[in-house]
Amino acid sequence: MISRVQAHLEAIYGITCAAQAEGFVVDREAAVQLGASGRADEELLVLAGEGELELALYLSPSLLHRLKPYESGPVASMLERELDGFCQLAEGVSHFVYVVHTAIHERTVSLLELEAQAEVDKFALCLLHRWGDGVGTWAEELRRRLFDRVSYRERLTQAERWRYEEANRLSRNFCSRLMRHVAGRRLERLLSDLRYAYRLGAEAKLRHFAQVS
Repeated sequence: MISRVQAHLEAIYGITCAAQAEGFVVDREAAVQLGASGRADEELLVLAGEGELELALYLSPSLLHRLKPYESGPVASMLERELDGFCQLAEGVSHFVYVVHTAIHERTVSLLELEAQAEVDKFALCLLHRWGDGVGTWAEELRRRLFDRVSYRERLTQAERWRYEEANRLSRNFCSRLMRHVAGRRLERLLSDLRYAYRLGAEAKLRHFAQVS
């Protein structure tokens, strides 16, 4: 499932990632040794050195177990039963792909930018897996579930809470603008807007996401 999610992200954005997330997955013991907080089912661990970048992706056994029955079936059916689990996996893979993408282009990435892009990635992945008849209704439901019906862990610091709330606000604005392409079944325009935003750097991306019309 990890490789399927990465392949779909690469197809959406018209990119080829230089590394495969599946090969960087570590178990809980290794993740803790590398500095994982242990508070989430997915965490991307990053160690940046001079001219080097080391990555590890932690995905909890319980998360992978929940998704295992859907590994070979259509993702659309999984979204009916395991939307939350799929989105957690998608978030981890999104972080991995985006960090690699920005590193290849020799630019830094903020935590806010990383989180906001992951929210957009989750929306795009879930939306496109059910593109076709009824996609407008699905898109509206998806927007509510991903951006409106949200809660945050109580143990978050004030800075962490602000970052997640701001990422939600920014990505919701952008995905709401994409809804006009969904309504008009304009797949190419949808992909074009997604790819344009993906390639924007740092503050330019956040300003673009923040637009409300």
